[in-house]
Amino acid sequence: MAAHSIKTVQKIPVSLEKAWSFFSDPANLQVITPATMGFKVISKHQGPVMYAGQIIEYKVSPVLNIPLYWMTEITQVKDKEYFIDEQRFGPYSFWHHQHHFKEIPGGVEMMDIVHYKNPLWILGRLANLLFVKKKLRSIFDYRFQKVEELFGKWPGEQQPSMEIF
Repeated sequence: MAAHSIKTVQKIPVSLEKAWSFFSDPANLQVITPATMGFKVISKHQGPVMYAGQIIEYKVSPVLNIPLYWMTEITQVKDKEYFIDEQRFGPYSFWHHQHHFKEIPGGVEMMDIVHYKNPLWILGRLANLLFVKKKLRSIFDYRFQKVEELFGKWPGEQQPSMEIF
């Protein structure tokens, strides 16, 4: 069965340095995640600067307030351009999340591309149709609004740009 994917794009009226500094700090992930997810970084040994090979551990409660352990590894980093995290242990059978940053006139364009696969074959596919896809959409919608609260709205109309397959 094929993996699912999500692509989001958001323009942010801040410098590339400010965007990179915020989004490459694992502690800030909790700030842009809905409180209903019970998301908490629990790593004890992460450095102050993101690097390839960095392990980040979380507790998250995405369904029925049941806490789950999630471990990701930062597999690639290109300073102020992109970083990639991949799940090592957690709720998905596959998780690959690309975070891209591009300086544009007036700020930064941030693009996320996520490929994921649920466990349990047909049951995982059914779970995706019934709630996983909706939950991920709501998380990225929340993040879009939170980023606007933190950094300001992009001048003019900007709707959340999201594709989910």
